[in-house]
Amino acid sequence: MDISALLREKLPRLSLEENFSFAAHTTIGCGGRARVAAYPASEEETAALLALLSREKIPHVLLGLGANVLASDGVFEGAVVRLNKLNRLSAGDGLLYAGAGVTGAALVAFACEKCAGGFEQFTGIPMSVGGATAMNAGVREGHISDVALCVRAIANGKVRVFSGGACGFSEKDSIFLQGIAVTGVYFRAEKQDPHLIEKRMREFAARRRLLPKGRSLGCTFVNPAGRSAGAIIDACGLKGCRVGGAHVSEEHANFIINEGGSAEDVGALAALVKEEVLKRTGICLREEIRRIEF
Repeated sequence: MDISALLREKLPRLSLEENFSFAAHTTIGCGGRARVAAYPASEEETAALLALLSREKIPHVLLGLGANVLASDGVFEGAVVRLNKLNRLSAGDGLLYAGAGVTGAALVAFACEKCAGGFEQFTGIPMSVGGATAMNAGVREGHISDVALCVRAIANGKVRVFSGGACGFSEKDSIFLQGIAVTGVYFRAEKQDPHLIEKRMREFAARRRLLPKGRSLGCTFVNPAGRSAGAIIDACGLKGCRVGGAHVSEEHANFIINEGGSAEDVGALAALVKEEVLKRTGICLREEIRRIEF
């Protein structure tokens, strides 16, 4: 099936990118290609696109800014759906709305402009609102689930509004990782002293600058309750461990750095780390990353 031709016929206004590169659109910098990527311009067009792909049984994946994402090598015989164009920001009545395509940097800056506190912990995190909500992104000081009031999303071809309690948020997880497309989020926007907001933003930015440089997934594994995954991996002597062009960072053991390696290299290294930690400590680390396998 010529997916691009079908999409052009059924949704003539839809923006398409053929021969889409996962390596160019993920922070780890590896992975293969997809036949086409689609960029719907509205919630309605997104719903129509997802309904069409499901009806025609065309495999598809949602992709935000590509952090914490590892796509397979090779060719994905399907469509990548990107919601970059759903980038509306608005504020009023104690709420802040952000479309799925709004970047973390834009969200934090807008919240600061509106003197809305509670978003500073997202400073410097490479994320889109859609992807961050699906993965409940954040740090120990706070996650998306701490500020999200309700989420607009497309489920079974229809736009629905999920209350915070219905989102199934947990540590780096939510119901939106089960094929439900986030289109926008209403956040609580509590007024705070702008000087305090800016101070906290600077503190989080300084902390981010201490993280390992290079192409990575961000943290590879979720911290076990009350423990640091990085410290556990370090204690197992796995810093510097290498598979092909990927190695465990010498600075932070929960980071895998890619230096020209393949997705197979990165995946094999993550599996090796998980296996060694289980063997030596009995702890089964859970991957924080989202895999796109084909």
